[in-house]
Amino acid sequence: MSVEDPLSGQRRLRAMVISAVMAALALVLPVAFHAAGLGSKFLPMLLPLLLNGFLVPVRWAMATGLAVPWISAFATGMPPLYPPLAAVVSVEAAVMASVAGLIWERGRRSVWPALVPAIVAGRTVSFFLTWMLAEAFGLPPAIASVAKTLEGTPGVVLQLAVIPVVVRMLGRRRGLLIEVRR
Repeated sequence: MSVEDPLSGQRRLRAMVISAVMAALALVLPVAFHAAGLGSKFLPMLLPLLLNGFLVPVRWAMATGLAVPWISAFATGMPPLYPPLAAVVSVEAAVMASVAGLIWERGRRSVWPALVPAIVAGRTVSFFLTWMLAEAFGLPPAIASVAKTLEGTPGVVLQLAVIPVVVRMLGRRRGLLIEVRR
């Protein structure tokens, strides 16, 4: 009979709670941004999903990133199911959270070596998926992909400004629930 790590249940519960909070933020922030007239330019859904990559194990961050855009699409109509932007956002969020989490788990002391590649990977995935969708819909793929990528520039700036501050603040607060992985 194997002895189970007594903290494994606590770790799983912690990852579940934090992922649920990040999912709730990812569902509410886009609605708030749209209500304020800021729309999707600031990529509000991706902000908490990317942050989740720094806070929970990779599989939790990836699963949350994959699921939340679909939940939002069915609950609020954003991102739309047709054209299938929900699929693009879902894959982009999962890639961003996974890349951030994988690099962060390797023990980096700074947020930047995990944050920048995560954003680049997510935007690259979004670019190529948009290219493929544009081709499928008979649109000019280069124009559609570049336009979608450039439209998200304010969101990238927001991610670069907010994520390091939040991770640093959470790193100062030690505890069972709020603990930044290192």
